Amino acid sequence: MKRKKVITLISAALTLTMSVCGSSTAIAASELTAESKPATQYTIDANQEVYALLDFEDTAEFENATKGQIASPDTLDIYDENGKLVWSQTAYAFLDQDAPDTANPSLWRNTQLNHIYGLFEVTDGIYQVRGYDMSNVTFIKGDTGWIVVDPLMSVECAQAALALVEENLGTFPVKAVIYSHSHVDHFGGVKGIVSEEEVEAGNVQVIAPEGFEKHAVSENIYAGTAMGRRASYQYGTMLEGGETGSLAIGIGMGQSKGKTSYISPTLEITQTGEKHTIDGVEIEFQLTPGTEAPAEMNFWIESKNALWMAENCTGTLHNLYTLRGAQVRDGNAWAEYIMESLALYGDKADVVFQSHNWPHWGNDTIQEYMTNTAAVYKFINDQTLLYINEGYTETEIANMIQLPKELEKVWYTRQYYGTVSHNSKAVYEKYMGWYDGNPVHLVELTPSDYAQKLVEYFGDTDAVLEKAKEDFAKGEYQWVAQITNTLVFADPENTDARYLCADALEQLGYQAESGPWRSAYLCAAQELRNGTNTDDATRSSGNGDVFSHMTPDMILDYLGILVDTTKIPDLTFTANLILPEGNYVLRVKNGVLLYQKDTQDADADVTWTTKRAGLLSIIQKNAENVAALIQQEGDETYLTRLMDAVTFTSDYKYFNIIEP
Repeated sequence: MKRKKVITLISAALTLTMSVCGSSTAIAASELTAESKPATQYTIDANQEVYALLDFEDTAEFENATKGQIASPDTLDIYDENGKLVWSQTAYAFLDQDAPDTANPSLWRNTQLNHIYGLFEVTDGIYQVRGYDMSNVTFIKGDTGWIVVDPLMSVECAQAALALVEENLGTFPVKAVIYSHSHVDHFGGVKGIVSEEEVEAGNVQVIAPEGFEKHAVSENIYAGTAMGRRASYQYGTMLEGGETGSLAIGIGMGQSKGKTSYISPTLEITQTGEKHTIDGVEIEFQLTPGTEAPAEMNFWIESKNALWMAENCTGTLHNLYTLRGAQVRDGNAWAEYIMESLALYGDKADVVFQSHNWPHWGNDTIQEYMTNTAAVYKFINDQTLLYINEGYTETEIANMIQLPKELEKVWYTRQYYGTVSHNSKAVYEKYMGWYDGNPVHLVELTPSDYAQKLVEYFGDTDAVLEKAKEDFAKGEYQWVAQITNTLVFADPENTDARYLCADALEQLGYQAESGPWRSAYLCAAQELRNGTNTDDATRSSGNGDVFSHMTPDMILDYLGILVDTTKIPDLTFTANLILPEGNYVLRVKNGVLLYQKDTQDADADVTWTTKRAGLLSIIQKNAENVAALIQQEGDETYLTRLMDAVTFTSDYKYFNIIEP
């Protein structure tokens, strides 16, 4: 066991003090340049206040993060087959010091914790590889082989994790893979663990909660282009790790950039209490739909008194709404399912472990850990609803709501990933939608139109900039960012507005406790200074596995999304679709694609007979494959016109965010 890293990190935690590291002079507001700036005195003061709020001498989470460590390489850099760096812990070697002025000391501490990587024993027969990707991969030893839980996001990272396990624990066959929920960082690396051929041959089970595949596809495909672009801000994939760059995101060091893969489940869990014996290990499952993911499940291993909490408990405040975009989550249900877990298994549990961060041991600790976690989500849900009924708007609530003081001080529910502020907005959206009741907001101007009218009213943008510089010098960074970004939307070529907005966002990033907030602020500052980042190396490289596993219904839904109705407003026809999986009727009405399952229309304009590959060819606008794979009877021009309206959303994957 290599203990140097562990000892160093614990030592760093123990020696955190209220001293300021070094000194930093506030930048002059007139120095509007493309360079990154140091922390201003306002930022230094804001970060120093964190030391007064939290007990930095409490090292319990460091002890949990290091407990049971078996092995850890001195350095960790993972590359793909083309030499692209897809994951690095080496990039964070600078963490062996106190928090600098440019980092919230609480987030810095969380980053030190997430920098503790390697192979760990959770309890007898259960092991985790942590710090090899955004999420953890868990290995449960059965009678003859491994049960692997949540095989990371990238194939390359999963391969490296498996190699570490085999090097230290021996080589055994993988007998089953469990997906705890439908987010890509919990299934994308599966082909680094097992092959599709092994699964199809019946040698490996793939187990998932009910509805898993539907939600895995809908989240990663239907709005995948937009989510991918926004994820680059949330996870800071465009940033270098450093004192003025990316830090941890609360549930890991960040997003890996390797190849994602997918294998369909062979067994879906359909009810709580369902038990399965897998390679001699009996596992009891608890469904938790609508919590951290639309399809999610915890499980209990009674023979080991071990409770798996998926991503429902994570050692940080999570998201009721994630900044990359996703369906709003139910804070009340989240709390209820945690309390249900406590009722079912809590009095017997010796260890609680999960898909991010580190386990917690000891029944008293577990009871408190799970109760505190549930209480935070319940508070955000209930307090937001109270404020809604008192007439407050979404933005007002986000600025009002604050955790009770005792819950606020708990390290494992700090706002490293989600925040109380944006989670309260999620509750508002869930119950009230986007409309705040003010009819002025029913049909608002676009950001660019609004900005141009505002500038017209200002009359003199130089005067506005001078006032913004004065407010920057007062530390009013949020206002400066808002007003200067308005100027950018009115005139993207206004360099002074871009640079001042970037400087303000940068200071907000330095102060942020949430890793995704820091990343978003700093990515926006980077793009204001240097233009939109279009480097493919900042993205993961999906290989189309999820796409190829879509059912006919999913393909037709996706086709409807991709068809630009404005290009074919006069196109109306009916088509019978004959597939091996069943028959459909497609009804295109003024360019809008509708479909009915298990039926045919005797008066259809055309009949298409094909397989799933033919449908996929329509989405891909591959005329050659369409001709080869789709047999048409009737008017063939309908399909041609429909395909002409299909849009490749990948062409827009680097759309602007911080400018028009």
